Amino acid sequence: MALNFIKKVFSFGRNKEAAPESGTEPEREADAPATPEAAAQDGIRPEPAPQPAPRPGTRDEGADPDELSADPGIDPGPVDAPAPAPEPEQPIQAFSRDGVMQFTPEKAESQALSTPEPADEAHGGEPPIPDIPGDTGAAADEGVAPEDLAADPVITPKPDRAPEPEPEPEPEPEPRRLIVRDTVSRAEPAQPAPPAQEERGNWWSRLRQGLSRTSGQLTGQISGIFTKRKLDEDTLQDLEDVLLQADLGVETAMRITDALSASRYGKDISPADVQKVMADEIAKVLAPVARPLELDLSHKPHVILVVGVNGTGKTTTIGKLAAKLSAGGLKVTLAAGDTFRAAAIEQLKIWGERTGSKVVSTKLGADAAGLAYEAFETARADGADVLIIDTAGRLQNRTELMDELAKVVRVITKLDPDAPHTVLQTLDATTGQNALNQVEIFRNVAGVNGLVMTKLDGTARGGILVAIAARHKLPVYFVGVGEGIDDLEPFEAADFALAIAGEPK
Repeated sequence: MALNFIKKVFSFGRNKEAAPESGTEPEREADAPATPEAAAQDGIRPEPAPQPAPRPGTRDEGADPDELSADPGIDPGPVDAPAPAPEPEQPIQAFSRDGVMQFTPEKAESQALSTPEPADEAHGGEPPIPDIPGDTGAAADEGVAPEDLAADPVITPKPDRAPEPEPEPEPEPEPRRLIVRDTVSRAEPAQPAPPAQEERGNWWSRLRQGLSRTSGQLTGQISGIFTKRKLDEDTLQDLEDVLLQADLGVETAMRITDALSASRYGKDISPADVQKVMADEIAKVLAPVARPLELDLSHKPHVILVVGVNGTGKTTTIGKLAAKLSAGGLKVTLAAGDTFRAAAIEQLKIWGERTGSKVVSTKLGADAAGLAYEAFETARADGADVLIIDTAGRLQNRTELMDELAKVVRVITKLDPDAPHTVLQTLDATTGQNALNQVEIFRNVAGVNGLVMTKLDGTARGGILVAIAARHKLPVYFVGVGEGIDDLEPFEAADFALAIAGEPK
């Protein structure tokens, strides 16, 4: 529309110049009425201003009525009027006092239909105006017919640029969790690779030997009960008594007798059948608690507190566990919290040298809670991954000793609200039914959340572990079968059940 208006103004200017008027050129310029725009200029008149278009119903002085356009507002001029002589090129822009740019018809045509050369002072250095597809007027030459310029230019809109996809936020790193079995594994969902067959065979033989006392008593008594007898109420009662004497617990004994009664009641049954059913039911009890020790290293250091009564193997278990963690590339700090026994401090220092772990200790008889505080600060300053704290052996029925253990826990919690993250209780396999009471009291005082069974060395009464699993359902992480550094093995429910029932693997 803007270009159409410029063309019409241009045509009106040409008609005015071609119309015959009386007088000389200077006289016509003097007689021509000035436009408001020309009067507003500050003495600068590069071109005569065009006459305003006559209002509808009026006549333009000096023009023939027949030459007037049908349009009452705009006179297009005679069709055969000669083209005006080219005038010298003038600057395109003219400014009034108010700084408003004004255009003459000739300069409007020049600006609309021509591309300024780089030498033009007003447009020097500007790039040429590109042709727009579908534009019939902006880039047209002077030879284009006027009717071709009447239509508005058609500009093909450019397709919108596809918005760039926002970068997906990086997922927050998951907490670093490690599984401790034969060694340290970082793949939480994946099962660790099984050890070599020779090592597993050696472990199985040691476990079988460690539980030989319990399995020997069971198999001998079962053979005496079920020789040439059918399964009836009397035999089931005798079997239940044998299972209770082996420390398997009331819950496990009833599971075994119920399973036999449901499948073989009133039928002949051999001791081998009883052993197989017994192994299956014990494995079902132990399977939920046979878990690997898992360390959450988003807490640094991850604090492991080891508790238990006198003589259950706490210090030795700490040394074996430190060896596994160090072999897995973790930095371990040990705290000699058994300040009532000088031998325990020296023993832990020896384990620290063997495993490359730093040991924090104090003088004999010092406050164990204060040592725990110092060990935590040292481990954090050193960037240790794991801190293992030893504690003094204490009987579960000594209130003052249990209060000291509770104080150690409170001090650690002040340093880290989630600490201690793992509380391991060591259980002596020779203890028997007293172990049930130990677990209950230590769990209430120290928050025990995992068990380690030690001293499975041939004199064990390993059936108590089955009773503890059935009643407390605490995870059983490891079992110890000797004093060697590699004698702490992950707990396997199926292997333990077969060994205690006397079944071949």
